[in-house]
Amino acid sequence: MKPSWPALLFVTALASGGALSAQFSIPEVPFDSVATPDLLKFPDNVHMGEAAGVATNSKGDIFLYTRTGNPTLTLGTSRAVSHGGSRLFQFDRSGKYVREIGTGAYGMLQAQQVRVDPQDNVWIVDQASTQVIKFDANGRVQMILSRKPEALRVPALPLNPPATGVPVVQATEPPPAAGGAPGGGGRGEGGAAGRGAEPAGRGGPPGGGGGRGGGALPGAGAEGESFQRPTDVAWDKAGNVYVADGYGNARIAKYEPSGKYIKSWGSRGTAPGQFNTVHGIALDAQGNVYVADEGNRRVQVFDGNGTFKTQWLNVGTPTALCMTQGARQNLYVAHTGDPDGMEDAAIYKVDLEGKIVGRFGRAGKQIKEFGLVNSIDCRNENELLVGELSNWRVQKLTLRPGQAK
Repeated sequence: MKPSWPALLFVTALASGGALSAQFSIPEVPFDSVATPDLLKFPDNVHMGEAAGVATNSKGDIFLYTRTGNPTLTLGTSRAVSHGGSRLFQFDRSGKYVREIGTGAYGMLQAQQVRVDPQDNVWIVDQASTQVIKFDANGRVQMILSRKPEALRVPALPLNPPATGVPVVQATEPPPAAGGAPGGGGRGEGGAAGRGAEPAGRGGPPGGGGGRGGGALPGAGAEGESFQRPTDVAWDKAGNVYVADGYGNARIAKYEPSGKYIKSWGSRGTAPGQFNTVHGIALDAQGNVYVADEGNRRVQVFDGNGTFKTQWLNVGTPTALCMTQGARQNLYVAHTGDPDGMEDAAIYKVDLEGKIVGRFGRAGKQIKEFGLVNSIDCRNENELLVGELSNWRVQKLTLRPGQAK
């Protein structure tokens, strides 16, 4: 009898966990750090919250998408309509405040990620509005993927089973039976929030997909761009857009540069090509897609059409990903090994064969320590910007790989 995929993953994870814990075999990369408020200079009346996303453009300007501001809920019986709660800031390369972009924008509710494409367009990913929004270099909206829910359900649905390795507060009531659109989400009353969004925590409900029909797999989502708490965005050389639709759904969605939907792949589970919390995404120069499958404690690698190629089980619990841009590319992988990010954390540098070539940092609240790393910018391979949720800051790390021990 053939062993099941979950059993194989469990055995392999045990083996890789032993390799991961043998830290003497992984070079420790020395580094220096400077952090907010010394790094980013805010005006006196402007404050940042959780640093969900940080990115740079070709000029070195820094963009920060942060969970701050004043979220507002307009109540009506058992439902609520929300707006506000996240802000997008721009700083010059020295950290001087330049401006705020998209002030009061309809889709900025719960910041999840910010990325800058090769043309210096700024893309934000918002978890609660379920949207990915493209701004041009002048700060004008150019494209919107998905649609904000008409209303948000109160209270939020509980997670069943609880997400793995992510800090969530578990409700005590059981999830209601799925209603509305097939698959347990969608536009009906059985969905988590209008089109299925759920504005809580970092985890996601296992059956939150809108579904492709009555027999759809959990987390496969609705055909097209009905996201449920998306987490990241990336591009290939041709300009095709890849969206990690990762908490409510468990898939990767692909679009033409014009925004026309091409396809998606993935569902909730443990087999190759399935996901349990898609936290981050990155592409290499050949168009291969690297996915941080946080709940399954692995990075999965696909070609640009979603064909599974391999998986890495030696990177702990991966959250943020960043691909370097040099001739010999490497992937930075943030590992957060406990729900609060205060006991076990590090960033790994991994070559594209899956070998860890170095690690740095640890969990904590001090400089050179990490608390729930949600974003990494690695435009310069040895000069990283790291956004942290629990520490409300951005750190600039200067690596010294030549002095690795």
